[in-house]
Amino acid sequence: MNTTTSMADFELLCDAQGRWVCRVAGAEPQVGVQVVRSFPLSAPMESISIVGPDGHELVFVARLDALDEPRRTAVAQALAEREFSPVIQRIREVSTFGTPSTWQVDTDRGPTELVLKVEEDIRRLPGQRRLLITSAHGVVFDIPDRNQLDRASRRYLERFL
Repeated sequence: MNTTTSMADFELLCDAQGRWVCRVAGAEPQVGVQVVRSFPLSAPMESISIVGPDGHELVFVARLDALDEPRRTAVAQALAEREFSPVIQRIREVSTFGTPSTWQVDTDRGPTELVLKVEEDIRRLPGQRRLLITSAHGVVFDIPDRNQLDRASRRYLERFL
């Protein structure tokens, strides 16, 4: 049975094929590891695991900010690759106010189109103004604070909330 190592005893790097490799002190390097947040919405900087290709946890990171700069950067990069979640900055147009509907949006990664299958694909996070919108293709779009959107974007959203 694999045991989880402490934060001080590992190195995380990306190999020439773009795979993440974890070297834990005293063990063979593990190729093809995944970096996963335990609580991505409520505690994104805490409880992070580096999981081997067999699905077993190799390293548990209690707090991302407790790592030294090289490891913190590598872990953050691996998380960013895994958790592609564009931030919606503006809703330009909605094809119809029923579902399914096609939305033209501007994100932090540029303009794009998403298809909203059902209204339940817009999730409100409890106690927050944050919304998560899951497109028909499974991409999760983030609106960190719906009150920060322009007036027209808020009006489009209100028709679906």
